[in-house]
Amino acid sequence: MQPLAYRSVSDERHALDALRDSGARCLAGGTTIVDLMKLHVERPATLVDINGLPLDRVEALPDGGVRVGALVRNSDMANHDLIRTRYPFLSRAILAGASGQIRNMATTAGNLMQRTRCYYFRDTAAACNKRDPGAGCAAMDGYNRIHAVLGTSDRCIATHPSDMCVPLAALDAVVRVRTSSGERTISFADFHLLPGDRPDHEHALAPGELVTAVDIPPLAFARRSVYLKVRDRASYAFALASAAVALDLDAGRVRGARVALGGVATKPWRAREAEAALAGRAADGDAWRAAADAALAQAAPRRHNAFKIELAKRTLVRALALAAGDAS
Repeated sequence: MQPLAYRSVSDERHALDALRDSGARCLAGGTTIVDLMKLHVERPATLVDINGLPLDRVEALPDGGVRVGALVRNSDMANHDLIRTRYPFLSRAILAGASGQIRNMATTAGNLMQRTRCYYFRDTAAACNKRDPGAGCAAMDGYNRIHAVLGTSDRCIATHPSDMCVPLAALDAVVRVRTSSGERTISFADFHLLPGDRPDHEHALAPGELVTAVDIPPLAFARRSVYLKVRDRASYAFALASAAVALDLDAGRVRGARVALGGVATKPWRAREAEAALAGRAADGDAWRAAADAALAQAAPRRHNAFKIELAKRTLVRALALAAGDAS
Protein backbone atom coordinates (compact mmCIF):
# COMPACT_ATOMS: atom_id res chain seq x y z
CA MET A 1 0.00 0.00 0.00
CA GLN A 2 1.28 3.46 -0.88
CA PRO A 3 1.35 5.90 2.06
CA LEU A 4 -1.01 8.85 1.57
CA ALA A 5 -1.12 12.10 3.51
CA TYR A 6 -4.28 14.18 3.80
CA ARG A 7 -4.43 17.91 4.48
CA SER A 8 -7.52 20.07 4.81
CA VAL A 9 -7.05 23.79 4.18
CA SER A 10 -9.33 26.76 4.78
CA ASP A 11 -7.50 29.59 3.02
CA GLU A 12 -5.56 30.03 -0.19
CA ARG A 13 -2.22 30.64 1.53
CA HIS A 14 -2.31 27.27 3.25
CA ALA A 15 -3.52 25.63 0.04
CA LEU A 16 -0.57 27.00 -1.92
CA ASP A 17 1.81 25.92 0.80
CA ALA A 18 0.42 22.38 0.72
CA LEU A 19 0.56 22.23 -3.08
CA ARG A 20 4.28 23.06 -3.27
CA ASP A 21 5.00 19.35 -3.04
CA SER A 22 5.01 17.94 -6.58
CA GLY A 23 3.27 14.84 -5.22
CA ALA A 24 0.30 16.84 -3.92
CA ARG A 25 -3.09 16.90 -5.63
CA CYS A 26 -6.21 18.91 -4.91
CA LEU A 27 -9.32 17.13 -3.66
CA ALA A 28 -12.64 18.86 -4.28
CA GLY A 29 -15.52 16.73 -5.55
CA GLY A 30 -13.19 13.79 -6.06
CA THR A 31 -15.15 12.46 -9.02
CA THR A 32 -12.03 12.05 -11.16
CA ILE A 33 -9.01 11.74 -8.91
CA VAL A 34 -10.51 9.12 -6.60
CA ASP A 35 -11.38 6.92 -9.58
CA LEU A 36 -7.85 7.28 -10.95
CA MET A 37 -6.33 6.49 -7.56
CA LYS A 38 -8.33 3.27 -7.44
CA LEU A 39 -6.87 2.36 -10.83
CA HIS A 40 -3.34 3.32 -9.69
CA VAL A 41 -3.14 5.86 -12.51
CA GLU A 42 -2.90 8.74 -10.04
CA ARG A 43 -0.64 8.07 -7.07
CA PRO A 44 -0.47 11.33 -5.10
CA ALA A 45 1.67 11.56 -1.99
CA THR A 46 -0.73 14.11 -0.47
CA LEU A 47 -4.37 14.97 -1.02
CA VAL A 48 -5.09 18.62 -0.27
CA ASP A 49 -8.77 19.03 0.57
CA ILE A 50 -9.72 22.51 -0.67
CA ASN A 51 -13.46 22.31 0.05
CA GLY A 52 -13.04 24.78 2.91
CA LEU A 53 -11.95 27.58 0.57
CA PRO A 54 -14.53 30.34 -0.15
CA LEU A 55 -14.61 29.67 -3.88
CA ASP A 56 -18.19 28.50 -4.31
CA ARG A 57 -19.96 31.59 -5.67
CA VAL A 58 -21.41 32.53 -9.04
CA GLU A 59 -21.47 36.31 -9.40
CA ALA A 60 -22.12 38.95 -12.03
CA LEU A 61 -19.15 41.06 -13.14
CA PRO A 62 -19.40 44.82 -13.78
CA ASP A 63 -18.79 44.37 -17.52
CA GLY A 64 -21.77 42.02 -17.89
CA GLY A 65 -19.78 38.82 -17.63
CA VAL A 66 -19.98 36.16 -14.93
CA ARG A 67 -17.39 34.79 -12.51
CA VAL A 68 -17.77 31.16 -11.45
CA GLY A 69 -15.78 30.04 -8.42
CA ALA A 70 -13.55 27.00 -8.68
CA LEU A 71 -15.61 25.08 -6.13
CA VAL A 72 -19.04 25.77 -7.59
CA ARG A 73 -20.70 22.41 -8.06
CA ASN A 74 -21.68 21.55 -11.61
CA SER A 75 -25.37 21.28 -10.73
CA ASP A 76 -25.34 24.71 -9.09
CA MET A 77 -23.60 26.26 -12.07
CA ALA A 78 -25.95 24.71 -14.61
CA ASN A 79 -29.05 25.82 -12.73
CA HIS A 80 -27.90 29.32 -11.79
CA ASP A 81 -30.06 32.06 -13.33
CA LEU A 82 -27.04 33.98 -14.65
CA ILE A 83 -25.78 30.94 -16.52
CA ARG A 84 -29.17 29.74 -17.78
CA THR A 85 -30.19 33.15 -19.13
CA ARG A 86 -26.88 34.53 -20.45
CA TYR A 87 -25.19 31.31 -21.59
CA PRO A 88 -27.86 28.64 -22.12
CA PHE A 89 -25.54 26.32 -24.06
CA LEU A 90 -23.21 26.21 -21.05
CA SER A 91 -26.05 25.16 -18.78
CA ARG A 92 -27.15 22.50 -21.27
CA ALA A 93 -23.62 21.19 -21.72
CA ILE A 94 -23.16 20.66 -17.99
CA LEU A 95 -26.53 18.92 -17.69
CA ALA A 96 -25.56 16.63 -20.58
CA GLY A 97 -22.56 15.32 -18.64
CA ALA A 98 -22.27 12.42 -16.21
CA SER A 99 -25.21 11.85 -13.82
CA GLY A 100 -27.12 13.98 -11.35
CA GLN A 101 -25.18 12.51 -8.44
CA ILE A 102 -21.82 13.27 -10.04
CA ARG A 103 -22.88 16.78 -11.06
CA ASN A 104 -23.84 17.43 -7.44
CA MET A 105 -20.24 16.68 -6.40
CA ALA A 106 -18.09 17.73 -9.37
CA THR A 107 -16.63 21.24 -9.35
CA THR A 108 -15.80 23.89 -11.93
CA ALA A 109 -12.03 23.53 -11.52
CA GLY A 110 -12.27 19.76 -11.31
CA ASN A 111 -14.07 19.72 -14.64
CA LEU A 112 -11.31 21.83 -16.18
CA MET A 113 -8.68 19.47 -14.80
CA GLN A 114 -10.36 16.14 -15.53
CA ARG A 115 -8.29 13.63 -17.44
CA THR A 116 -9.08 11.57 -20.51
CA ARG A 117 -11.26 8.47 -20.44
CA CYS A 118 -9.01 6.71 -22.96
CA TYR A 119 -9.08 3.08 -21.87
CA TYR A 120 -5.35 2.66 -22.51
CA PHE A 121 -4.59 5.61 -20.22
CA ARG A 122 -6.72 4.05 -17.48
CA ASP A 123 -5.15 0.59 -17.89
CA THR A 124 -1.73 0.58 -16.27
CA ALA A 125 -0.80 -2.56 -18.24
CA ALA A 126 -1.12 -0.67 -21.54
CA ALA A 127 1.44 1.63 -23.15
CA CYS A 128 0.49 5.30 -22.66
CA ASN A 129 2.66 8.36 -23.19
CA LYS A 130 0.23 10.48 -21.18
CA ARG A 131 0.54 8.27 -18.11
CA ASP A 132 4.15 7.12 -18.65
CA PRO A 133 6.12 9.46 -20.96
CA GLY A 134 8.06 7.56 -23.60
CA ALA A 135 6.12 4.31 -23.17
CA GLY A 136 4.32 4.57 -26.50
CA CYS A 137 0.63 4.83 -27.34
CA ALA A 138 -1.40 1.64 -27.53
CA ALA A 139 -4.35 3.53 -29.00
CA MET A 140 -2.55 4.31 -32.25
CA ASP A 141 -2.91 0.78 -33.59
CA GLY A 142 -5.38 -0.47 -31.02
CA TYR A 143 -9.13 -0.05 -30.74
CA ASN A 144 -9.47 3.70 -31.18
CA ARG A 145 -13.18 4.25 -31.83
CA ILE A 146 -13.56 6.88 -29.07
CA HIS A 147 -10.33 8.71 -29.85
CA ALA A 148 -9.59 12.13 -31.29
CA VAL A 149 -9.37 13.18 -34.93
CA LEU A 150 -8.35 16.81 -34.24
CA GLY A 151 -5.30 18.13 -32.38
CA THR A 152 -3.56 14.76 -32.30
CA SER A 153 0.13 13.94 -32.50
CA ASP A 154 2.18 10.82 -33.15
CA ARG A 155 2.40 10.42 -29.36
CA CYS A 156 -1.25 10.69 -28.32
CA ILE A 157 -4.79 10.64 -29.71
CA ALA A 158 -6.68 10.72 -26.40
CA THR A 159 -9.93 12.70 -26.45
CA HIS A 160 -10.67 15.45 -23.94
CA PRO A 161 -13.77 14.30 -22.05
CA SER A 162 -15.46 17.49 -20.83
CA ASP A 163 -18.86 18.79 -21.89
CA MET A 164 -18.64 21.99 -19.83
CA CYS A 165 -15.34 23.02 -21.40
CA VAL A 166 -16.72 23.04 -24.94
CA PRO A 167 -18.96 26.13 -24.56
CA LEU A 168 -16.33 27.73 -22.31
CA ALA A 169 -13.92 27.46 -25.25
CA ALA A 170 -16.50 29.10 -27.52
CA LEU A 171 -17.00 31.88 -24.99
CA ASP A 172 -13.30 32.83 -24.67
CA ALA A 173 -13.44 32.20 -20.93
CA VAL A 174 -10.51 33.14 -18.71
CA VAL A 175 -9.10 30.93 -15.94
CA ARG A 176 -8.01 32.77 -12.78
CA VAL A 177 -5.07 31.23 -10.96
CA ARG A 178 -3.55 31.95 -7.55
CA THR A 179 0.22 31.67 -7.34
CA SER A 180 2.74 32.14 -4.54
CA SER A 181 3.44 35.64 -5.86
CA GLY A 182 -0.11 36.78 -6.52
CA GLU A 183 -2.64 36.05 -9.24
CA ARG A 184 -2.48 35.45 -12.97
CA THR A 185 -4.98 34.68 -15.70
CA ILE A 186 -4.86 32.12 -18.50
CA SER A 187 -7.01 32.38 -21.59
CA PHE A 188 -9.15 29.30 -22.08
CA ALA A 189 -7.57 28.69 -25.47
CA ASP A 190 -4.18 28.38 -23.76
CA PHE A 191 -5.23 26.48 -20.64
CA HIS A 192 -5.44 22.99 -22.17
CA LEU A 193 -2.37 21.91 -24.11
CA LEU A 194 -2.12 19.88 -27.31
CA PRO A 195 -0.27 16.59 -26.79
CA GLY A 196 2.66 17.29 -29.12
CA ASP A 197 5.76 15.48 -27.89
CA ARG A 198 4.65 15.62 -24.22
CA PRO A 199 1.11 14.27 -23.82
CA ASP A 200 1.66 14.19 -20.05
CA HIS A 201 1.68 18.02 -20.05
CA GLU A 202 -2.07 18.57 -20.17
CA HIS A 203 -2.56 22.12 -18.90
CA ALA A 204 -0.79 25.43 -18.40
CA LEU A 205 -0.78 25.39 -14.60
CA ALA A 206 2.64 25.49 -12.98
CA PRO A 207 3.33 23.25 -9.97
CA GLY A 208 1.84 24.69 -6.80
CA GLU A 209 -0.73 26.90 -8.55
CA LEU A 210 -4.42 26.90 -7.69
CA VAL A 211 -7.40 27.60 -9.95
CA THR A 212 -9.72 30.01 -8.13
CA ALA A 213 -12.36 30.94 -10.71
CA VAL A 214 -13.42 31.06 -14.33
CA ASP A 215 -14.45 34.41 -15.80
CA ILE A 216 -16.95 34.27 -18.66
CA PRO A 217 -16.95 37.42 -20.81
CA PRO A 218 -20.21 39.07 -21.85
CA LEU A 219 -21.55 37.87 -25.18
CA ALA A 220 -25.03 39.13 -25.97
CA PHE A 221 -25.70 36.67 -28.77
CA ALA A 222 -24.84 33.70 -26.51
CA ARG A 223 -28.52 33.84 -25.59
CA ARG A 224 -29.05 32.30 -29.04
CA SER A 225 -26.94 29.25 -28.37
CA VAL A 226 -27.16 25.47 -28.54
CA TYR A 227 -25.19 22.55 -27.17
CA LEU A 228 -25.78 19.29 -29.00
CA LYS A 229 -24.22 16.02 -27.88
CA VAL A 230 -24.20 12.70 -29.73
CA ARG A 231 -23.30 9.60 -27.70
CA ASP A 232 -23.81 5.88 -27.58
CA ARG A 233 -26.67 6.08 -25.08
CA ALA A 234 -29.01 8.79 -23.91
CA SER A 235 -27.34 9.48 -20.55
CA TYR A 236 -24.19 8.91 -18.54
CA ALA A 237 -21.99 8.60 -21.62
CA PHE A 238 -19.19 10.71 -23.03
CA ALA A 239 -19.62 12.47 -26.36
CA LEU A 240 -18.68 10.81 -29.62
CA ALA A 241 -19.20 14.30 -31.03
CA SER A 242 -20.64 17.49 -29.62
CA ALA A 243 -21.05 21.07 -30.76
CA ALA A 244 -21.46 24.33 -28.85
CA VAL A 245 -22.64 27.16 -31.10
CA ALA A 246 -23.88 30.72 -30.67
CA LEU A 247 -25.12 32.83 -33.57
CA ASP A 248 -25.49 36.56 -34.12
CA LEU A 249 -28.03 36.95 -36.91
CA ASP A 250 -29.07 40.11 -38.72
CA ALA A 251 -31.73 40.11 -41.45
CA GLY A 252 -31.18 36.45 -42.19
CA ARG A 253 -27.39 36.66 -42.36
CA VAL A 254 -24.68 35.57 -39.94
CA ARG A 255 -23.08 38.65 -38.40
CA GLY A 256 -21.01 36.64 -35.92
CA ALA A 257 -20.63 33.10 -34.62
CA ARG A 258 -18.90 31.09 -31.94
CA VAL A 259 -18.27 27.41 -32.57
CA ALA A 260 -16.55 24.75 -30.49
CA LEU A 261 -16.47 20.97 -30.75
CA GLY A 262 -16.19 18.21 -28.16
CA GLY A 263 -15.67 14.47 -28.30
CA VAL A 264 -13.41 14.70 -31.36
CA ALA A 265 -10.26 16.51 -30.19
CA THR A 266 -7.44 16.27 -27.68
CA LYS A 267 -8.63 19.50 -26.02
CA PRO A 268 -11.85 21.54 -26.10
CA TRP A 269 -11.78 22.55 -29.75
CA ARG A 270 -12.54 26.10 -30.84
CA ALA A 271 -13.46 25.85 -34.51
CA ARG A 272 -12.37 29.27 -35.72
CA GLU A 273 -12.33 28.04 -39.33
CA ALA A 274 -16.05 27.33 -39.02
CA GLU A 275 -16.66 30.79 -37.57
CA ALA A 276 -14.80 32.38 -40.49
CA ALA A 277 -16.77 30.28 -42.98
CA LEU A 278 -20.04 31.53 -41.49
CA ALA A 279 -19.23 35.24 -41.39
CA GLY A 280 -21.51 37.24 -43.68
CA ARG A 281 -23.24 34.17 -45.09
CA ALA A 282 -26.97 33.71 -45.43
CA ALA A 283 -28.20 31.70 -42.46
CA ASP A 284 -29.06 28.53 -44.32
CA GLY A 285 -28.06 24.94 -44.84
CA ASP A 286 -25.33 25.79 -47.32
CA ALA A 287 -23.61 27.96 -44.70
CA TRP A 288 -23.95 25.29 -42.03
CA ARG A 289 -22.40 22.65 -44.29
CA ALA A 290 -19.56 24.97 -45.31
CA ALA A 291 -18.82 25.63 -41.64
CA ALA A 292 -18.83 21.92 -40.86
CA ASP A 293 -16.47 21.15 -43.71
CA ALA A 294 -14.12 23.90 -42.54
CA ALA A 295 -14.20 22.69 -38.93
CA LEU A 296 -13.15 19.14 -39.85
CA ALA A 297 -10.82 19.93 -42.76
CA GLN A 298 -7.71 19.05 -40.76
CA ALA A 299 -9.11 15.88 -39.18
CA ALA A 300 -6.71 12.93 -39.01
CA PRO A 301 -8.65 9.70 -38.39
CA ARG A 302 -7.32 6.33 -37.28
CA ARG A 303 -8.64 2.90 -38.17
CA HIS A 304 -11.77 2.83 -36.00
CA ASN A 305 -12.73 6.49 -35.59
CA ALA A 306 -13.05 7.82 -39.14
CA PHE A 307 -16.84 7.86 -38.68
CA LYS A 308 -16.38 10.73 -36.23
CA ILE A 309 -15.62 13.15 -39.05
CA GLU A 310 -19.02 12.82 -40.69
CA LEU A 311 -20.71 12.52 -37.29
CA ALA A 312 -19.13 15.76 -36.09
CA LYS A 313 -20.11 17.53 -39.31
CA ARG A 314 -23.72 16.46 -38.98
CA THR A 315 -23.77 17.37 -35.30
CA LEU A 316 -22.48 20.85 -36.09
CA VAL A 317 -24.90 21.36 -38.97
CA ARG A 318 -27.81 20.40 -36.73
CA ALA A 319 -26.62 22.61 -33.86
CA LEU A 320 -26.29 25.62 -36.16
CA ALA A 321 -29.75 25.05 -37.60
CA LEU A 322 -31.25 24.85 -34.12
CA ALA A 323 -29.43 28.00 -33.01
CA ALA A 324 -30.81 29.79 -36.05
CA GLY A 325 -34.32 28.73 -35.06
CA ASP A 326 -34.81 26.03 -37.66
CA ALA A 327 -36.31 23.12 -35.73
CA SER A 328 -37.27 21.12 -38.80
